[in-house]
Amino acid sequence: MKLAVLSDLHANRQALDACLADAHARGATQYAVLGDLVGYGGEPGAVLDTVIDLAQRGAWLVRGNHDAAALDPPPASAGGDYASAAWTASQLSAAQRKFLIELPLVARSDFMLFVHASANEPARWHYVNNPITARASLDAASAQGATHVFAGHVHEQRLFYQGAGRTPMAFDPTAGVAIPVPRHRRWHATVGSVGQPRDGRIDAMYALFDTLTLQLTFLRVPYDHAAAAQAIRAAGLPAFYAQRLASGQ
Repeated sequence: MKLAVLSDLHANRQALDACLADAHARGATQYAVLGDLVGYGGEPGAVLDTVIDLAQRGAWLVRGNHDAAALDPPPASAGGDYASAAWTASQLSAAQRKFLIELPLVARSDFMLFVHASANEPARWHYVNNPITARASLDAASAQGATHVFAGHVHEQRLFYQGAGRTPMAFDPTAGVAIPVPRHRRWHATVGSVGQPRDGRIDAMYALFDTLTLQLTFLRVPYDHAAAAQAIRAAGLPAFYAQRLASGQ
């Protein structure tokens, strides 16, 4: 099975469509979507309709912190990362809202665990961006019988692996190069962001996992970021949300 793993879509329809087209062309037959379906971007309804269709076809789905914020928006005065939450909430249909409410925080299939941020206390949205937080996530996943954790939240692509030693090692992948991820080690993959990369590059991110050969490929996909930015401006959302799509920051 070739599994496409996508996270942090952030209501960016253009980036999502580009990643799904790329995954289909590469032979993906199954999908996992790791939360933050909405937030920041200007087309939450269209993105949710696409994701709901994936779910109906058997995709694994989990909830992210921006999905939770859209269900219970903070006060407008809070500003910051959740400045779009109230607007996003106003755009959701009853069916879309119900879909977000019913999303789990963690999903698991055989040796794989899917979560938005960390398998360790998933509702607290810990950033897995160093060996200490990676180990906490891997330990929590191991307690559930999983050796491979797939997550997002960090908006960058990175792979942590743990063999006989106690401290996980970090590995920065090269896009398009397959990495062997055998089951005798433990792995935590942050697959990056489809809709809002923050590593200085503007191309969308996702990963493709071959569950038979146990090879993981991190991928970058160009998309029409100008159209995505225009959707943000048309919605009246903060201009910074549009500007960062052109800088990858």
